[in-house]
Amino acid sequence: MKRFLILGAHGQLGRELQAAFSSAGDVIAHSRTACDLRDPFSVRIAIRTARPDVILNAAAYTAVDRAESEPDLAMLINGEAPGIMAEEANKIGALLVHYSTDYVFDGSKSEPWTEDDLVNPLNVYGETKLAGERGIQQIGGRFVIFRTSWVFAPHGHNFLRTMLRLGQEREELKIVNDQRGAPTSASALAVATRSILTAGRTFDEVGGIYHMTCAGETTWAGFAQSIFAKAHANKPWASVIGIPASQYPTPARRPSNSVLSNAKLKAAFGVVLPSWETALDEALRTLETPPERTLSQAESHP
Repeated sequence: MKRFLILGAHGQLGRELQAAFSSAGDVIAHSRTACDLRDPFSVRIAIRTARPDVILNAAAYTAVDRAESEPDLAMLINGEAPGIMAEEANKIGALLVHYSTDYVFDGSKSEPWTEDDLVNPLNVYGETKLAGERGIQQIGGRFVIFRTSWVFAPHGHNFLRTMLRLGQEREELKIVNDQRGAPTSASALAVATRSILTAGRTFDEVGGIYHMTCAGETTWAGFAQSIFAKAHANKPWASVIGIPASQYPTPARRPSNSVLSNAKLKAAFGVVLPSWETALDEALRTLETPPERTLSQAESHP
């Protein structure tokens, strides 16, 4: 029976990974209390104590705008900790699975981004996530990096839950309509990850970087409109008014196109995630009937 160590146990993805892998083997899930990515010693001890066959790193600093004012903290968590995980994974022969972001790209391309395209992050968050990728690659060993985008879930802090709150509090919402991406549910990511990891592969030849997002694309305004169209409410939802990003300045710049191509993922593993609309339907159903989950002690990194 394989042993899986999940880091970031209370984050969006960490919770879904626990559910997905609950019957796949021996699962150990650590939140920040047990494995603080700001502390290299904490990371090393957590891995050495668990001695897993697979490390699933779902912990990250994901506050994109706040990272602009906390670059050192974001770099500790996103940039330096993954390299330490890779070092410890190599010592015990474990596979490291790490999740990265569409924000490693600058959005200048009109077509979906492939794994071979030039990276050029526009913000600190993207820079730190790219540093984490490169740290893992520099160490080498057995690893898989999944880049994903616009992650949402029926729990945690994300665009879906924010819209469900604001859509009932306000009559009108102005939302950016000139940034394109693929909303991706944490549940779909977790299920796809389990499918890949339990297929008996060694990853000695198929390791590397892969894009993993739900199929299709939309804008933030389009995402909000779909949420309101699909969700139930005790009063009408707010009207969505699409605006250019120039009318909604934020501390962090964001790419205008961060749609990722999933062709390499399908070719290597035969895995295709559902459309983002289908994943949204599932998340909304889960909100209406929350499933029981066994969770670890504390919150993951912000």
